[in-house]
Formats: sequence, C-alpha cells, structure tokens
Amino acid sequence: MDPYEVVSYPVMTEVTSRLLETENKLVFIVSIAATKTDIKRAVEELYEVKVESVNTAITLENEKKAFVRLHPDYKAVDIAIKLGIL
Repeated sequence: MDPYEVVSYPVMTEVTSRLLETENKLVFIVSIAATKTDIKRAVEELYEVKVESVNTAITLENEKKAFVRLHPDYKAVDIAIKLGIL
C-alpha cells in the first residue's frame, strides 16, 4: 500500500500527548484496511524513523487508530514538532 493511503492524520489529545512524552508513542488515524506491517512501513518511510511496535484499535466512529512506538534512538516529540502538532 502507498504510505500516503495508509496514514491519514496524526491524533493529538491530552492522552496522546502523555503517551508521546512517557512511552515514545505517536498516534495516527489510518486506513481501515491497513495491517500492522503496512502501518509500520508507512511510518518508517514517511517520517524516516525506526518503529519498534504497532498496536491498533477500531474507534466508535469506525476508524482505525494506530499506536506506534518508536525505537529508543528516535524521539516521538521531535516527530510531533516536525508535524506541527506539538
């Protein structure tokens, strides 16, 4: 899948900002058809980082939310600043 089709947009709330700082995780709304492997490849390609793990959940609005943990060599805060969400 094309990385731009996989990742729709980042999510920034109070809870996700806490995850960003404490657990080095970014949260994205992604394509409902995307697998964890697709999400990992897309984030690594789009943001030039190394992804350690991906967890997903389906929201009540029938959207897929991906919780992406970055490798300790990369800081999620730096990516959030680049994206303009922090």
